[in-house]
Amino acid sequence: MLKTNEIAPQDYRDAMARFAGAVHIVTTDGAAGLRGVTAIAACSVSDNPPIVLVCLNRQNPNNDLFLKNGVFALNTLSAGQEELSNAFSGLTGLPPEERFALAQWETLSSGAPCLKGAIAVFDCHVMDTKDLATHRIYFGKVTGLRVGANLKPLLYHDRGYRTL
Repeated sequence: MLKTNEIAPQDYRDAMARFAGAVHIVTTDGAAGLRGVTAIAACSVSDNPPIVLVCLNRQNPNNDLFLKNGVFALNTLSAGQEELSNAFSGLTGLPPEERFALAQWETLSSGAPCLKGAIAVFDCHVMDTKDLATHRIYFGKVTGLRVGANLKPLLYHDRGYRTL
């Protein structure tokens, strides 16, 4: 049934659960501190110059670290990295140091943690942001890039992990 009037938040979330999306861990580090979160809402904006965007919930004040540090890395996960995704989503209740201890990290150009073993890493400087409803959209100019092994991506669909 097509609904065209007011859309309830739960109905919207149920419809969005039908989207299949790549799972990423978005990280930052700098003067404001270390932070990492699991995100699905990320995509390419441009290849010249290379720009990606990621949407993070503004209602969590810890996500302000991304804005304050001015850098982030978008780390694309492969199948088999569900435990890491769960840790960075907050489901496990682990503090940031313990989340980061679950994997090996390096830095490329921005100083943001880049996941060794990610299938792709886009290391970015924040070039613009847009606050809209509950989220802040971060536009990042890609200043470092690493393409990992050609593994199956970790996907999220219908409230669960999937692979191709």
